[in-house]
Amino acid sequence: MPNPVRQRILISGASAGLGQGMARRFAAMGRDLALAARRTDRLEALQQELRAAHPGIRVEVAGMDVDDAGSVAAVVPELAARLGGLDRVVVNAGIGKGGSVGTGHAAANRAVLHTNVLGSHAQCEAAMELFRAQNSGHLVLISSVASIRGMRDTRTAYGASKAALNSLAEGIRSDVHGTPIAVSTILPGYIATDINVGRRGPFTVDLDTGVAALTAAIEREPVRAYVPGLPWRPISALLRVLPLPVVRRVT
Repeated sequence: MPNPVRQRILISGASAGLGQGMARRFAAMGRDLALAARRTDRLEALQQELRAAHPGIRVEVAGMDVDDAGSVAAVVPELAARLGGLDRVVVNAGIGKGGSVGTGHAAANRAVLHTNVLGSHAQCEAAMELFRAQNSGHLVLISSVASIRGMRDTRTAYGASKAALNSLAEGIRSDVHGTPIAVSTILPGYIATDINVGRRGPFTVDLDTGVAALTAAIEREPVRAYVPGLPWRPISALLRVLPLPVVRRVT
């Protein structure tokens, strides 16, 4: 059976990069949006842009700091109330700075782990509370192919944080198995966004191509999807079995 149309969608980290791209793509599909991020000036500009381009949709925005669990717990239900509920929450906000462990980047690495793991967990708590109350919804966690194997240099803490999201999503999925609540883990490959400047690897695609593949995958509501599917689905299988010296060279 086809998936239900998820009309009311919340996207975190919507002020730039993949979040902003997904907002534009879902708006063009006629969906109502709740957009959250720390940079409210960018959110408000995006809100005006989307309302002008798609006058039939609703676009609500709010400042939200995912590092502050209290902010998340307050803003997610507030945005849900403004839209009359939420059908999908895309846990997208994250950071990618950092460096090799033990080289003086401890604070940056800790920030990556705090934002990407604890910030995502806070969003999952708020989203799942809503979904459990209404007995429906689609929770989407944006992970990364960097989560498949431990990676060196600037990707070490980032990959570890995304691996944690894979486990978090699976635990939630197991918890609500057999209910109308769906949980998807999306693993993008290298997409040209600000978060990975200086860390883009082979097969990098432009933002529009990446976002098109990302939103198409989300709409399918898979348990797990690699984006774009080619080449990242077969590459992900290889990464799991390649010897570490080879993984070092290719990542």
